[in-house]
Amino acid sequence: MESEQDVPKLDTLTGRSDEELMARFQAGESQAFGVLVRRYERELYGYLRRYLGDGSLAEDVFQNTFLQLHLKSAQYEVGRRVRPWLYTIATHQAVDALRRNGRHQAVSLEQTRDAGPDGEADSLASNLEGRSLDPFETASGNEQAERVRAAVELLPAFLKQVLILAYYQGMKYREVADVMGIPVGTVKSRLHAALMKLQESMSPAPAVHEA
Repeated sequence: MESEQDVPKLDTLTGRSDEELMARFQAGESQAFGVLVRRYERELYGYLRRYLGDGSLAEDVFQNTFLQLHLKSAQYEVGRRVRPWLYTIATHQAVDALRRNGRHQAVSLEQTRDAGPDGEADSLASNLEGRSLDPFETASGNEQAERVRAAVELLPAFLKQVLILAYYQGMKYREVADVMGIPVGTVKSRLHAALMKLQESMSPAPAVHEA
């Protein structure tokens, strides 16, 4: 019979890092996995909800993500950062879910635009590049916020994903690169392209003057 000392206490696990929790789970402490799930429950679901645009599908993908993490736990290398690895699994699951549901977005050739002659991006891009700001909340008023949200939904999948990871999830360029399996330079160019496309979508249509 196990003594109390043999059973890991939740209060001693909650303060552990993600990496320590994975190492402990590998060592047989099942409660460590539960702590990891609860730690990322809101954050990861929020990411999937924004990326997929469907709460029910996001819930399914969230469950599948941690199922895969459980199944792949033996492959975890002690010391490897868990968060980018978790997001990589979640993203692959999300892409598979979109494909199964016939909602896979076609990826067009990436196009980037340089900043203006003053070297600065225009107003919306500048606001979005403020790391403390939520892209959907930079515009004033609910109607304007809805326009931004709709514009983000229309982005090609590979641009939308970079935008969500960088601004919503607060990941650094290197972390986004690790999740997506692309160079840091590509992350930056895709992020720039996403911001420019958003600005184009939000710009008012030119007035048409009758002859």
